[in-house]
Amino acid sequence: MQVIDFAIFIVYMVLVFLVGAYFFRKNKSDEDYYVGGRNMSPTHIGLSVVATDVGGGFSIGLGGLGYVMGLSGSWLLFTGLVGAWLSAVLIIPKLKKVDVANKMLSYPDFLRFKYNDKVALIAAIISGIGYMGFTGGQILAGAKLSAATLFSEMPIDMDPMLFSLIIIAGVILIYTVLGGLKAVVYTDTIQWIILLSGLIFFAIPFTLIEVGGFSGLSAALPDGFLTLTNLEWIDVINWFITIVPIWFIAMTLYQRMFACKDEKDAKKAWYIAGIFEWPIMAFTGVFLGMASRIFFPEVDSEMGLPMLLHDILPTVIKGIVVAAYFSAIMSTADSCLIAASGNFVNDIIGKYFFKTKDDKKLIRLSQIATLVIGIVTILIAVSFQTVLDIILQTYSFMVAGLLVPTIVAYFGKKRHQKPVAAMTSMLGGGSIALFLILSNIKMPFGLHPSFYGILTSASLFILVYLIQSKRAENV
Repeated sequence: MQVIDFAIFIVYMVLVFLVGAYFFRKNKSDEDYYVGGRNMSPTHIGLSVVATDVGGGFSIGLGGLGYVMGLSGSWLLFTGLVGAWLSAVLIIPKLKKVDVANKMLSYPDFLRFKYNDKVALIAAIISGIGYMGFTGGQILAGAKLSAATLFSEMPIDMDPMLFSLIIIAGVILIYTVLGGLKAVVYTDTIQWIILLSGLIFFAIPFTLIEVGGFSGLSAALPDGFLTLTNLEWIDVINWFITIVPIWFIAMTLYQRMFACKDEKDAKKAWYIAGIFEWPIMAFTGVFLGMASRIFFPEVDSEMGLPMLLHDILPTVIKGIVVAAYFSAIMSTADSCLIAASGNFVNDIIGKYFFKTKDDKKLIRLSQIATLVIGIVTILIAVSFQTVLDIILQTYSFMVAGLLVPTIVAYFGKKRHQKPVAAMTSMLGGGSIALFLILSNIKMPFGLHPSFYGILTSASLFILVYLIQSKRAENV
């Protein structure tokens, strides 16, 4: 990259730091830090939701799917549209009523209200661990992008990928630790605007020019790449099983629901997020990924898009578009980091180890926890090779453990369901999914391990619930 491209990137990073520093001075309580003072606008929240969900992992992952299967990879984010709109209709009205009365800060707070403290504790552990893995996926996405663009020619004797991991993680950690959710949401808004502008107005047009327009693109790609049917039905089913449920259990989304002042604003934000996921970002990402296959037919599928940005785009435009992709990565990483911090501080440390009402001490504790969690996510990122693998495996673990008790909490007839059934369901479903993922056992019918985790979770909940109900009748 040329000096001017680096200058554009550095100016962007400085602006992000300034946002974090500004909200560092504005945060007065843990409500400010974790739920933005509960008065954020639906437009900011909506853009933050889509920036968080799509972010760097799915941006780079979408490019990889476009590289492998063409436009059909866009179905991955159709699940985001479905999940966003389903949660807007089914859970936001119920959740906001509870939130208004109880001033919740986290997803486990909702389960605490519906079950008890022990259920909330287990949910916090599963969610916190899951979001550490998810943050690691975003950091790895940033490292892949920067290794192929900013640091492809290293001035020092160091692996570009490792160097990139350290730099990206450092940037994300500093402004997230400082600013909390408000810094995250406002930077998400800026970052999403930069991302869409960079991709739609610069990356796509320049790519089309280089390949000779749509006719040149069509002639150079394998058969089926410009259709929506170049995939197996099992792929779509597994994406739905893995991704749609995350909209019912994601700590990042609960924090944003709580940050909206009322049900109307929250639903509006979710509708905005859904339409930006599919078709807007879905087709943009896979298009650039499949175009990269023309220029780099024999590279790691997730490296094609970053290499396309580096080699095809001219100076200045390159700096803008690279900053745009970094913005997507940071949008998700900062949100996941603050979510993991909220789980561990609000639901574990603050409840059981460090009980205080002093707002300054709570904010300092939150910042320290965010820093420590961020360091752990770097180690996770180093351990994986593929961004989409981290994301889908993390989703599977969280969904298998948390979905069934959460659905029961929303739609069960009684407020206090059987907490033992919920705890058994969480531990059993999450453990089975994790075991199946790590063991690499071939799944029956080609279904994703999360399906069998959810099935186990539901079976355990029903079994324990019936046993407890029977015992209660005999007492």
